[in-house]
Amino acid sequence: MKKTILFGIGFALALGACTKLQTPVLSQYTPVTPVTQSDYATSLGSIYSQLANNPSGTRYAVEYFRLQELSTDEAIIPARGGNYNDGGQYRYLHLHTWTPDHPTVTSVWQWGFQAINTCNVMLQQFAPAVPSALKTNAIAETHAMRDLFYFFMMDLYGNVPIVDSSFSTVPPPTLPRAQIFAYIEQDLKSVIPTLATTVDQSTYGHATKWLAFALLEKMYLNAAVYTGTPRYTDAVAMADSILTEAPYALDANYGSIFAPTNGPSVLETIFAVPYDANLAKGNQTTRYGGASYVYPLYNLPTAGSVAMSTDSGFYHQNFILPGDTRDTFWIRGPQFYFPGQAVNLSLYPSSIWPIINAVYPVAVYPTTNITLDNSYSGTKNPSVVYSLGSGPGDIVFWQVTYRDSLVLKTDLNSMDIGDDILAQCEGIRSKKFYPDPNENPQTQDQNNDFPVFRLSDVLLMKAEAILRGAPATTVKGTLQTPATLVNLVRKRVGAKLAADPLAVDSLLPERAREFAWECWRRNDLIRFGQFENGWGFKVAGAADATRQLFPVPTTELSTNQNLKQNPGY
Repeated sequence: MKKTILFGIGFALALGACTKLQTPVLSQYTPVTPVTQSDYATSLGSIYSQLANNPSGTRYAVEYFRLQELSTDEAIIPARGGNYNDGGQYRYLHLHTWTPDHPTVTSVWQWGFQAINTCNVMLQQFAPAVPSALKTNAIAETHAMRDLFYFFMMDLYGNVPIVDSSFSTVPPPTLPRAQIFAYIEQDLKSVIPTLATTVDQSTYGHATKWLAFALLEKMYLNAAVYTGTPRYTDAVAMADSILTEAPYALDANYGSIFAPTNGPSVLETIFAVPYDANLAKGNQTTRYGGASYVYPLYNLPTAGSVAMSTDSGFYHQNFILPGDTRDTFWIRGPQFYFPGQAVNLSLYPSSIWPIINAVYPVAVYPTTNITLDNSYSGTKNPSVVYSLGSGPGDIVFWQVTYRDSLVLKTDLNSMDIGDDILAQCEGIRSKKFYPDPNENPQTQDQNNDFPVFRLSDVLLMKAEAILRGAPATTVKGTLQTPATLVNLVRKRVGAKLAADPLAVDSLLPERAREFAWECWRRNDLIRFGQFENGWGFKVAGAADATRQLFPVPTTELSTNQNLKQNPGY
């Protein structure tokens, strides 16, 4: 069953939360004191709209994704014959050469603090309401969502301001990361008793008690990075709060978690960002991870994009477990029609029907040798299924083949791999957020919701915390050792089971396999001390550890003199 989008979209657009922290957002709309359940739902919807796709067009599944993934080895957008250059912004993220003027660094900062401002507006709006269970729950939910946004900002930018009033006229100063951590922790703990515990369609995509526990577990696991003080035992305690009390279970079908039909029916999603191709736009994962030449295989209405792929080193280093079905969510190598799928032979000359009948390749016809490969020198390319000639202008049938490697045609100053057809098919692509045949053909927005916290994350975070020094605990009569927890996740995908003892470093590839393209890779690499490693076109050690934090945007520094820039910028 697909979710119901509960966002107050029109209300959110009317809010238009201000990006300048010192400006009172309340000046932009007339407060309405909520009374009914519908009133509260509309008010809260503005917060979730900000998360999915705020009025300025910044989206969790696109811009936030870019900061967390394009700065790592999990995802890369090279230029292709000048296409997808966009001022070098993707290249700068890959090479760790971004500046305080980087457009995504700026937009995500404004996205986060717009949402925090929206939460403050809601808390002010709820204040005069008559005391009721609806009011209590709405206030707790708003606090939890504000804490989640503060976590995003703390994780990305480190030392940030705290803005907890929509009426503030004093530009807020930068505060130490440890102080932001303590603020989030205290605020979350204060509202946990009044957050909803129900897990069904009514709470799907909303902040619940279980989101609070998962967020605290994530914070405690990273506490040594955020504050300098490890909190691994506390991380285990937060995991156990979910594992002993919440009704989650690992979904039997890994792919269903990310499918266009995902939603409340997914058993393990603790918190997700709901998207709708028409009503709540903002997830264009297929557009960025897909490929133009295979869209008929997925019954897509449009060809999409060839932009984003993954680094071949990331794939080959991590997707190595025998039997692991997560390997099937990457597109690489020769592409074929699905078994049993009808092939329209009338599209092809009868002379090559035997070839098509034999292997059912995905073929492009017609194209020319020179279009297929701009470096064509007369030798038949192994990707060519059939050629009507041998010259550089002759028509060929070409089987779509996605090659692992990305090969520069120029230099790092452009990070351009070329734009002939073969170059467009360089790079391993992801179909984890499975292509949606009901996508919006104009915008290529999908219906796939984007999970933020899942039960498997709770399990693997607990395993890592134990390996880093916390004692193992017993849950529902079973002692959960790191191997026990890892194997719960592996068993679901048919992967070879792990044996004790595990090394803590083994959890990084474990997390890579389970959470690829889910916005956790940067967080993981920093915690494991590998964010400065080399990958793709990035040279190891080319940027120092100051790149673990993004800079405060120049636009924010110019409007708030109380903000301080992060070291190294």
